[in-house]
Amino acid sequence: MDRTRRLGRITLAAARSVLSVAALVTLYYLAPLDRPSGAGAFAFLAGGLAAVVGVVIWQIHAILRSSHPVAQGVQALALAIPLFLLVFASVYHLLADDVPGSFNQPLTRTDALYFTVTVFATVGFGDIVAVSQQARIAVTVQMVGDLLVLGVVLRVLLGAVRRRRHDRHT
Repeated sequence: MDRTRRLGRITLAAARSVLSVAALVTLYYLAPLDRPSGAGAFAFLAGGLAAVVGVVIWQIHAILRSSHPVAQGVQALALAIPLFLLVFASVYHLLADDVPGSFNQPLTRTDALYFTVTVFATVGFGDIVAVSQQARIAVTVQMVGDLLVLGVVLRVLLGAVRRRRHDRHT
C-alpha cells in the first residue's frame, strides 16, 4: 500500500476512534441517569458489563474479518475501554443518588467519571472515597475488571489482530 493510502487509513481509523469516544461520552451525559429507573446500580452494572463483553466479542469478529486488522484493533480498543469506564461512571453516579453516603461527597456525572478514571489509572488521589459497602463492592468489581481489561481483553484483541495479519499473509 502506498504512503498516501496508508495515511488515509490511519486518519480514518483515528477519526472513527475519536467519534466513538465522543459519542459514548455524549450518551453518558445525556442518558436519563437522574431519574429513578427502579433497576438499581447493580442491575445497571450487570447489563453494562454484558454490553462490554458483547462489544468485545463483536470487535474480535470484526478484526478477524477486516482487511485492515490493526486499524480495526485500534477502533475496538477505542470503543471497548471507554464503554467499560462509562459503565462504571454511570454506576457510581446512580449509586451516589440511590444510596446517599455511598461516597464521601455527592457525585455529579463529571465527578463519577473522574473517580472512575482515577481508579482505572490506579492513581487514587483520595479526594473521592467509596464509603458504603455497596460502593466498595462496585469499586472492587471495577478494580478486578480493570485488570481483566488491561490483561485479558487487550491480549485477546491483539491476538485477533496478529491472527488476521498472519492469515492475510499466508
